[in-house]
Amino acid sequence: MTPKNYAKKLGLPPGTLIYTGKEKNHFEISILDYDENNFGEIQEIDVEASFSFKDSPTVSWINIIGLHNTEAIQKIGKYYGIHPLSLEDILNIHQRPKIDHFDTYNFIVLKMLTYNQESCEIESEQVSIIFGKNYVLTFQEKSGDVFDSLRSRIKAANGIIRKSGSEYLVYAIIDAIVDHYFLILEHLDENLEELESEVVSKPSLETVQKINQLKKNLITMRKSIWPLRELLAKLLRSEFVLESSVIYFRDVYDHTVQIIDIIESLRDISSGILDVYLSSVSNKTNEIMKTLTIIATIFIPLTFIVGIYGMNFAHMPELEWEFGYPFVLFLMAGMVITMIFYFKKKKWF
Repeated sequence: MTPKNYAKKLGLPPGTLIYTGKEKNHFEISILDYDENNFGEIQEIDVEASFSFKDSPTVSWINIIGLHNTEAIQKIGKYYGIHPLSLEDILNIHQRPKIDHFDTYNFIVLKMLTYNQESCEIESEQVSIIFGKNYVLTFQEKSGDVFDSLRSRIKAANGIIRKSGSEYLVYAIIDAIVDHYFLILEHLDENLEELESEVVSKPSLETVQKINQLKKNLITMRKSIWPLRELLAKLLRSEFVLESSVIYFRDVYDHTVQIIDIIESLRDISSGILDVYLSSVSNKTNEIMKTLTIIATIFIPLTFIVGIYGMNFAHMPELEWEFGYPFVLFLMAGMVITMIFYFKKKKWF
C-alpha cells in the first residue's frame, strides 16, 4: 500500500520535520516517574517541564500524544539529543518497524494494532520509542492505547517493573503491544469460524467481501509482525542490552514467532474457505443447470408432438378422430411420467 500524504516530504532535505498523518488530536504529555519505593504521575504538562526528567535517577516514562505539533516535537528532540533523522521518522507514520542505535539513545518503531468490531477492520497506529539510561519517550499519533494494564502494574508495583530500569519498561511496552496482537487474532479466528459455517450453508456475495476483509486484516498483521521479529532479533544480538533483560526480550521474540505461525495458518485456512466458496457457488450453478436441463429435456418431446399436430395438414387422419385430442394429452402425460421415473432411477434429481 502506498503511503498517504507522503508528497509533503518530496524535495525536502533529510531531517525536515513534516507530519505525514491526518490525526490532529489535543497535544498532551504525561509522565510516570518511579523507582522501587516511589511513584509519581503527572498529566498534561508543558514541553519544558518534561526536560527535568532526562537526568533523573528514577525511571521516567514520558508519553507524547499529538505528532501534528512539530514545534513541540522539535523542542523535545533538541533537549534529549535526538537525531533529526529519528525525529523525521517519528513524524513519518508510515515507517516499517525497526530499531536504530545511537550514542546516547536507542530508537524503536512499532505498529500498535486495534480491532474495530463495527467495521471488522484492523486499525494501525505507529508507536515510536526513544530510550536512554533512565528515561523512555513514547510518541503516539492519537490518544488511546493498549498500555492501561501496564500503567496499572507500575502504579500498583506488581511484579519487578518498579525494581527494574528503562530497558525492562521498553520490554513491557513491546510485550503489551504483542499481547494485544493475540487478542486481535482471537477476533479473526472467530470470524473465520463464522465464515466456515456460512460458506457451506448459505454462501453469498457478502461472504466473499468478508473473506477479502479477513485476508486484508491478516496482511496488515503480517506486515507489522514480520519486521518486529527482525527488530527483536537485532535487539537480542546487540551489546547494549543488559544480560538480565535478554531473557524477557527473548520471550517476546518467541511470542512473535508464535503469532507468525498463527497468521500463516489463518491465511491458509482463509484461502481454503475461498476455494470452498467457489466450489459451493459452482455446485449451486450446476444444480440449477441440471434442473433447467431436466425441465428442457421433458419438454423437448412434448414440443415435438405439439409441433407435428400444429401443422394442420388436410389429410392428417388424427384431426378427424373423435379421441385424438385426449389421446395426445394422454401420450404427452405418459411420456412426462416415464421420463421423471427414469431420471429418478438414475438419481439425476
